[in-house]
Amino acid sequence: MSATPTTKNSRLDTVKWLIVLAIVIAGVVGNSVYSDQSLLYRTIALVALAGVALYFALQTTKGRGYAVSFKEARKEIRKVVWPNRQETTQTTLIVVVVVLIVALFLWGLDSFLSWAVASLIG
Repeated sequence: MSATPTTKNSRLDTVKWLIVLAIVIAGVVGNSVYSDQSLLYRTIALVALAGVALYFALQTTKGRGYAVSFKEARKEIRKVVWPNRQETTQTTLIVVVVVLIVALFLWGLDSFLSWAVASLIG
């Protein structure tokens, strides 16, 4: 009993994915065929086709899974404690200072090694 709905569902999912693929192909071909039209109109048409393709994709099993994952990711992002402006500025300054120190160290090391090799070679 449980195998029949899964098989039927996967067949319908295959049809839905073929519809999504056909919509994407129609968008690509239409964009090249109507390349003489305004970029604004072509962009609006592509956004509309992308919306329709996304709608069909979200009707599949994998599409629903991606939608659930996206919603859970958004929930987790809301839980993150983002740094305030002062913390961001301080961290950025620390990174800049450390990068400058390392750059000066590498410049000094390069200069020393160049001098040492030039002294050995003659």
